Amino acid sequence: MVALLLSHGLSWKWLYVAAGVLCVVLVLIAARITYPQVPSSAQAASLRNTFRLMKDPYALGFSLLIMLYVAVEVAVYVWMPTYVRAYRGAYPWLPVYGLTLFFVLRALGRFLAVWLLARFSWTAVLAVFGVVIFACFAGAVAGGIELGAWLLPLSGLFMLMIYPTLNSKGISCFDKPQHGAAAGIILFFTAASAALGPLAMGVVSDAYHDPRSGFVLATGFALLLSVGLLVNWWSDPAARRLQVFANDISVGK
Repeated sequence: MVALLLSHGLSWKWLYVAAGVLCVVLVLIAARITYPQVPSSAQAASLRNTFRLMKDPYALGFSLLIMLYVAVEVAVYVWMPTYVRAYRGAYPWLPVYGLTLFFVLRALGRFLAVWLLARFSWTAVLAVFGVVIFACFAGAVAGGIELGAWLLPLSGLFMLMIYPTLNSKGISCFDKPQHGAAAGIILFFTAASAALGPLAMGVVSDAYHDPRSGFVLATGFALLLSVGLLVNWWSDPAARRLQVFANDISVGK
């Protein structure tokens, strides 16, 4: 939408007008939905349960991986347009449509993930995707803007399946009554990373007067994510826990 607006000489701020209209539509839809009533005592118990699960190593482990992933993902759609703005390569459309290309590849990555997960272990697929994402970021930093304008959008092809898979496995490490609390913990780390990741990149970029410095930091996040996913593949620490609750579901507990 931004590319189309700019090509017609309109301000990019109209994007936020369109987003605001969509928000109003969503509010109207949500207002017409009948939600189940939750007793106040159950809400209090759920809050206590959430804080209790904060000490669980599985909840923290999956949340940390998700936090690293979100920091890597938002680095692309928050700071990539600034980073590739100085692109002077043979494809002048690339800086304008690079973000669109990133999200298109993310959507295509869903089909790639479905095909791979039907044939290989989820731990192996996540590890390989994590390494490829790190390679894309490392190449974008080492190869400069000319290469980064291609590699950063390409990383989207390997991103989409990481969050839902980690989120699903993280929640599945707990009994069904604890799923809401586990989801709340993961969501907290997701929101924190989405806010603090781009902020940290901005601070680093301002300190060194170069957006490339921010992507060096993001590449560090990608490296930690890939290492964590490789460790998860090799040791598979959650396998026993996941199997326990899978067996409970199979026998109707």
